[in-house]
Amino acid sequence: MVLCLNVILFLTLHLLPGMKSSMVNLINNGYDGIVIAINPSVPEDEKLIENIKEMVTEASTYLFHATKRRVYFRNVSILIPMTWKSKSEYFIPKQESYDQADVIVANPYLKYGDDPYTLQYGRCGEKGKYIHFTPNFLLTNNFHIYGSRGRVFVHEWAHLRWGIFDEYNVDQPFYISRKNTIEATRCSTHITGINVVFKKCPGGSCITSLCRRDSQTGLYEAKCTFLPKKSQTAKESIMFMPSLHSVTEFCTEKTHNVEAPNLQNKMCNGKSTWDVIMNSTDFQNTSPMTEMNPPTQPTFSLLKSKQRVVCLVLDKSGSMSSEDRLFRMNQAAELFLIQIIEKGSLVGMVTFDSVAEIRNNLTKITDDNVYENITANLPQEANGGTSICRGLKAGFQAIIQSQQSTSGSEIILLTDGEDNEIHSCIEEVKQSGVIIHTIALGPSAAKELETLSDMTGGHRFYANKDINGLTNAFSRISSRSGSITQQTIQLESKALAITEKKWVNGTVPVDSTIGNDTFFVVTWTIKKPEILLQDPKGKKYKTSDFKEDKLNIHSARLRIPGIAETGTWTYSLLNNHASPQILTVTVTTRARSPTTPPVTATAHMSQNTAHYPSPVIVYAQVSQGFLPVLGINVTAIIETEDGHQVTLELWDNGAGADTVKNDGIYSRYFTDYRGNGRYSLKVHAEARNNTARLSLRQPQNKALYIPGYIENGKIILNPPRPEVKDDLAKAEIEDFSRLTSGGSFTVSGAPPGNHPSVLPPNKIIDLEAKFKEDHIQLSWTAPGNVLDKGKANSYIIRISKSFLDLQKDFDNATLVNTSSLKPKEAGSDENFEFKPEPFRIENGTNFYIAVQAINEANLTSEVSNIAQAIKFIPMPEDSVPALGTKISAINLAIFALAMILSIV
Repeated sequence: MVLCLNVILFLTLHLLPGMKSSMVNLINNGYDGIVIAINPSVPEDEKLIENIKEMVTEASTYLFHATKRRVYFRNVSILIPMTWKSKSEYFIPKQESYDQADVIVANPYLKYGDDPYTLQYGRCGEKGKYIHFTPNFLLTNNFHIYGSRGRVFVHEWAHLRWGIFDEYNVDQPFYISRKNTIEATRCSTHITGINVVFKKCPGGSCITSLCRRDSQTGLYEAKCTFLPKKSQTAKESIMFMPSLHSVTEFCTEKTHNVEAPNLQNKMCNGKSTWDVIMNSTDFQNTSPMTEMNPPTQPTFSLLKSKQRVVCLVLDKSGSMSSEDRLFRMNQAAELFLIQIIEKGSLVGMVTFDSVAEIRNNLTKITDDNVYENITANLPQEANGGTSICRGLKAGFQAIIQSQQSTSGSEIILLTDGEDNEIHSCIEEVKQSGVIIHTIALGPSAAKELETLSDMTGGHRFYANKDINGLTNAFSRISSRSGSITQQTIQLESKALAITEKKWVNGTVPVDSTIGNDTFFVVTWTIKKPEILLQDPKGKKYKTSDFKEDKLNIHSARLRIPGIAETGTWTYSLLNNHASPQILTVTVTTRARSPTTPPVTATAHMSQNTAHYPSPVIVYAQVSQGFLPVLGINVTAIIETEDGHQVTLELWDNGAGADTVKNDGIYSRYFTDYRGNGRYSLKVHAEARNNTARLSLRQPQNKALYIPGYIENGKIILNPPRPEVKDDLAKAEIEDFSRLTSGGSFTVSGAPPGNHPSVLPPNKIIDLEAKFKEDHIQLSWTAPGNVLDKGKANSYIIRISKSFLDLQKDFDNATLVNTSSLKPKEAGSDENFEFKPEPFRIENGTNFYIAVQAINEANLTSEVSNIAQAIKFIPMPEDSVPALGTKISAINLAIFALAMILSIV
């Protein structure tokens, strides 16, 4: 008997916090702490702030009624960039920053439209990353295209906060229902309209025709468009078309369209949006408000970003003398001071053991002399105990003594020691408004460190024995302002164990989006190696060109003059010592131009804390501006406290852990736990052999662009959306390399060493079916033996003529013979063809098919998405005139209609 594992473990994953530190809290029915941040590249415009306020105010009332009097927006912070003029009503931010804002206002790269959207790549019920509005959307009257801005904001907020998905599908706008009617993909089906094809629009008029059926699919032709009636009675659904005046609610279990081939059904197993919302942590303990009047309007705080203030708080206690920790800390801190921190920033330094000392009050970074003055004070000896609170308090003091506020300032706290007194300064840290980035060095670092970074919105890192973990951490603590020219981009970070008198070679591609402020850094453990570096044009740099630090911390760097040459750089290192040693190479750079965004990679885990055996998901986003980068190799390296490394190839195939294919979000499940403690993540993204390309497709999870409406029996068209050529071949980009730290996460409940997994294969979410003569052809992406790793043992395929029967009672549906089907390795394309023997096949016969995978431990995956196959034999001039017309009869009426309609 096959064991069917109901994977409750996944629910645990959904309830845990993600890596993005949103500051939003729901208190007494009101959302507090929402941050809307304006990008520094957006020109100053008072109207932008006014319209943001109007949008949120309208959205608050709409949200209140849509959630049946449960929630509203109480207060919102608008983060104004440093590039705008200062005003008396602007306050200093605390922990609010552009890179962790809930809503960003920024121009689209390549100006490919103003569709509001939410960057959302988690599972059903998981929070998104941010909402993106363009200035043009906020400043231009688009009400007739998207609906009012307040309604659009609620649509996007539902994506961001509750992890629900759109109920339309631009790629599959129509489907054939179980009643054998062609329906527009929507929720609810009570929304009415007509389906037309626009052929020509000469001289202000449009010639339209009713939609014909495609001879292959039986659906409407590709150019068919659903136009809703302007006047509706349906109240649902906000996740389909909130622009309709009647739409004020989310689809519930009673009104939900479970058949629609949309992302909501695919990602949430056919659950309604309202069911997912009600299961969210927001609504677990939130009851409807009993007051008759709507809540008060939101209040707004205007916050203006300040120059960056960073204080290093570095541990020099006795334990830092072991394993060259003090050495490695100084090497990484020097890299941060010279290569990472932006010009114009204020930087201070504190060291601590059982007592703390201010080594540098805040100093403005202006030139190389300033760097050297600060690095000269890096600690040279390690001794004494560990008092983290004294270190933090000295950091506060260094900031305040320099006439700066701790609010919005950053502290980088690095320690390897235990400290049982951290709780004594937690309240002071909260009140300070400071952002604390923590770096735990080695397995004995205080377990409470992550509490400091989590509660202040800082990054959290774990570094083990080699220098790379530290340099990766410091490199990740780059500008949080949203300015592309300020952010450091790491191209390489490699540790090389080289035997005596041996050479090692490597290459680093420098693409045309980067090259400013480029550094090559080499470190060593015993003796300085021989260094050779050659640029793409053949210019050579030798050991003597690399500047060695004055602190004897075994580090040498070369700053490339001007803009680094585009192309492949080659380096060679010779270990000229008589013993083996560890050499490292680190390469950092910045954007070449303030107007052309560079390719960037960011990474994180789906949660900060993992409980064995529940899986976590590794995410890496690779993009240029807001455009996804496709066709590259993305590799995650996860390291445990004992130094064991797991390498995972991440996929953007729309299967397994990956939500959407070709969206530039590369994902994979991680289950290879080896004991408890801290785990670190780094991700390497690279394009070689000209495989990379940009995706010019519109993003998922966005407000629907409405082409027009039916009003008083007439078609009233909106202006056509901006044309975007969906030609990926013309969007090729050069070879590149990016390396980024994804921070750390903590594992509990895991037995030591290797152990058998208790997880089934992952759910198949991309099953497709079609008829070929009297056979049905299936295709899907192979799951693994354990989630998306390895190879499943076998498949169960079942078929039914009833969608609901297959959905609600899969185990009793007709079984398909799969004896000839041998599962492939996870991530492979699976194809299977069979003849539905027990059934009579006629024109219009409609089948539903679903799949489960079984692994070697006899654990069974969840039932896949339900695919549909329709037997369709086209008749001459076959067409269907209206939504909901029956298609099962062989002889279909032929309609030919052409009309000239004015564009209003």
